[in-house]
Amino acid sequence: MATLGEEAKNYESQQTKNIADLEVVSTDLSVEDREGTDKEGKAFKYKVITVNNFEYRVPASVLNSLKAILKENPSLKTFKVTKSGTGLNTEYTVIPLA
Repeated sequence: MATLGEEAKNYESQQTKNIADLEVVSTDLSVEDREGTDKEGKAFKYKVITVNNFEYRVPASVLNSLKAILKENPSLKTFKVTKSGTGLNTEYTVIPLA
């Protein structure tokens, strides 16, 4: 049994990361639906992928961009996402890799 101090040192937050935090993303990853609540207590839904036991949120704008790219290049296997701005002004750019 670990002590409270040992647990604290090894603790990792369960916070969902963002797809833009990944260097490379595979188009073959499974997407799952999640629900959360905002600061006002309102429920909202979002999508995540799981990579190395960490969940990464996938914004709808990334899915829309990827859909357009896959229409032109159905054999795309990997891509990268960059993020600029913060909060409601966040913009995502999907960059096809291979």
